[in-house]
Amino acid sequence: MVDPNHPTPASPVPAGLQAALAGACGFSDEQLPDPLPAEPFSTLAEWLALASSGRTQPNPNAMTLATVGPDGQPSARIVLARGVDVSRGVVTFYTNYQSHKGRDIEANPRVALCFHWDQLDRQIRVEGLVARCPAMESDVYFRARPALSRVAAWASDQSQPVPSRQALLDKNDATERRFGIGPGSPAKSDMLVPRPPHWGGYRVYASAVELWRGHTHRLHDRARYERTLTPAEVDGTAGYIGGPWRATRLQP
Repeated sequence: MVDPNHPTPASPVPAGLQAALAGACGFSDEQLPDPLPAEPFSTLAEWLALASSGRTQPNPNAMTLATVGPDGQPSARIVLARGVDVSRGVVTFYTNYQSHKGRDIEANPRVALCFHWDQLDRQIRVEGLVARCPAMESDVYFRARPALSRVAAWASDQSQPVPSRQALLDKNDATERRFGIGPGSPAKSDMLVPRPPHWGGYRVYASAVELWRGHTHRLHDRARYERTLTPAEVDGTAGYIGGPWRATRLQP
């Protein structure tokens, strides 16, 4: 709902965008618990399940992933959360390790995530350190992907230039033939397409989490959780162990 009391932007606004830039009102005005929960990941799991069950948006597990490159340039994009470990305080996603985000992460493992469920007036921000998932975990997830999505992981050199869309499609066709998929013979879900060595999962070990509930007149309800991360071996690979959470409310 457009906020009729929101001031008109001072800078010129293209025709048709006045309403889009005017802001919104009509928040549910629900608040965070008082006292706050001892840790934030149970709330993350609860809100994610609520967004999924209510079908309020097509991809409730969509989250913004922000990284920083070696040159200090920040970059953000939407990825899908594929795992939430409440006990460890970890969010998992999968990608091409040689992609823009993958290269950023290898140079600087500090990242930020943001889940925003607009219809629910809720948002969760996560800051933390990234480590690769164990290879076996990435293998299990990769095998669960549709066959043609597995083929595409081989065909696409993610984030690298390509002469044209048709050149990419031709490359994908060649990769399909490499794995035995010919014209008129659709891929089978159980066909053998191994995980590429440059593709797999990342675990985001949270060092800070912020919970947000929208409130009328912009008196939003916010709480921030922080903890210390200590490097450690986790499931046979490099990771982090989190210390106890410390919580505080924040002014909006």
